[in-house]
Formats: sequence, structure tokens, C-alpha cells
Amino acid sequence: MENILDNHAQYVEGRVMENSNESNLDSQKRYLFPQISVSDNLKFLSNIPDNTVKTIITSPPYNIGKNYEKRGSIDTYLAKQRLVIEECVRVLHPQGSICWQVGNFVRSGEIIPLDILLHPIFCELGLQMRNRIIWHFEHGLHCRNRFSGRYETINWYTKNNDYTFNLDPVRVPSKYPNKRHFKGPNKGKLSGNPLGKNPGDLWIFPNVKSNHVEKTIHPCQFPIELVERLVLSLSDKGDIVLDPYLGVGSTMLGALMHDRGAMGCDTNPEYIRIAWERYNKLISGTLKTRPMNKPVYDPSLPKGGHR
Repeated sequence: MENILDNHAQYVEGRVMENSNESNLDSQKRYLFPQISVSDNLKFLSNIPDNTVKTIITSPPYNIGKNYEKRGSIDTYLAKQRLVIEECVRVLHPQGSICWQVGNFVRSGEIIPLDILLHPIFCELGLQMRNRIIWHFEHGLHCRNRFSGRYETINWYTKNNDYTFNLDPVRVPSKYPNKRHFKGPNKGKLSGNPLGKNPGDLWIFPNVKSNHVEKTIHPCQFPIELVERLVLSLSDKGDIVLDPYLGVGSTMLGALMHDRGAMGCDTNPEYIRIAWERYNKLISGTLKTRPMNKPVYDPSLPKGGHR
């Protein structure tokens, strides 16, 4: 059986992205070559050795009848999810993390939070939840018979208590950055971390709608900045990041941008074609993304609060 990791350390020479924070936009940058393909995810996962993938970041179908899925009973959906989750746990590194991003299954107007239904599967497989992250966004379907849904969840699991977690790369600006101790042995010293504060478990990122710079034909794209926060905090440079429901490759791009390896699959050939197209833009330095930590547009502020 082919080992999909045989070529994971190959590098490709590219350029720094146009909207990168790096000062020299003409500088060269090396990107790890991604391992992505049109494939059933169980077949794809079967070619990955045990305990090798550091971070799994994915958003499976919600069983709501999107054009990339077939709607079925909730029991059938959960049984299929269990098979994929079992394989993900098998390939996960002992210090690795799984981030399963889901929303609601809707049945005759009743909402059923999928993360609540999926959580027992992860527990039965021995994983431990570290955070139930709320991803809040402002745009979506406008409901008439209930409050409009404006959040989804990212359930973060690890295999044990010894796991990779890097807080400093994902700190956000403190509310009072220059606040100092006013008494005691630390009087006059900064009371908070000079790099910023922990971003917490309520994350506000715009979802990828028609006017989003990253928008493709996929109806339910990840924003790359969400992926970046997970990649930077839950893996190290050179680690492998996997998405078994790759779609148009946002997880892949968020990993490659920060010197991680990337692999994943999707059954839709057009999505994989677009993923390769986005990859080629990345290495040519022309990929457009919304920068991580850019403030959400506020129409009450000059230029919406954007510089």
C-alpha cells in the first residue's frame, strides 16, 4: 500500500504573498508541496500511517442537502462520521489536535446542534475536549420564525494531556495594553503580556460570502484566518496538517502559509481543481486573503475601521 507521506517533505520555491506582513514582497519563500487529491476520505486516510498527523482541521457536511452531499437520516450521518473520525484518531500524532467545525442540522424548522451529537463519538474514542470554540459571524440566512443563526462551533480535541499549544503566535491586542500594576512588588510594571492577550473561545471572523476576497464557488468556505489561528497554535513548523473534507483548500493554504505540510482530499474534482489553482496563486505571490487579526468592518467608523 502506498504511503502518502513519502513525498510530504518536498519544497517548492515561491514568492511572498502581496498582502503579507513581510517587508520584501519580491523575496523568495519555500512552500511545502501539498498532498491533495480527488478521493473518498476513508480511502485517502487508509494510506496515512498511525500517529503521524499533528493537526486535523476540517468542516464535514452538515447533512442539510448542500450540493456536495446527500441528505439522509441523522443516524446514518453519525455512523458515517464515526468511520471518518475513527481514522482521524488513528493517524493523529500523540501530541496532536483535532478541530471539528460544524453547525446545525435542521429538520422541519427544528435545529439540532451537530457538535452535541458528535461529541460522544470523540469521547468513546478516548479523546479529550480542550475547547468548544464559538465562531461568530454577522451574515447568513435571515430567519422569520426563530432568531437568525450567527455562530458555529469548533470542537478541539486531543489524545492526552501532553499536546502542542502555542499561545504567543495567536495573541490579540489587549484592551488596556499599557495597564500597569499600581502596588506591590510589581508596581509600575506591565500587568499584562506585552504580546497581547489570549483570544479566548469566542472568535469573530467574517464568513466567506459573495464580497469576501477569498470567495470561490464553494457554498461553505472556511475563512483562511480562522485556519491560521488553529495552525499557529496547535502545530509547529514542519508539522503535517490534514483536512479530510478539503473542499477548495482553505485548510491547506492556512497550513502552507505558515511552513506546515498539508494534505487532504475531496470527492468533488472541481473543488480540488480550484484548490490547486489557489495553491498556484499562493506560490506565485498573488493569492488574495483576508489578513489574520484585521478588524471586522464597522460602518460607523472611518473606512469601516480599516486602515
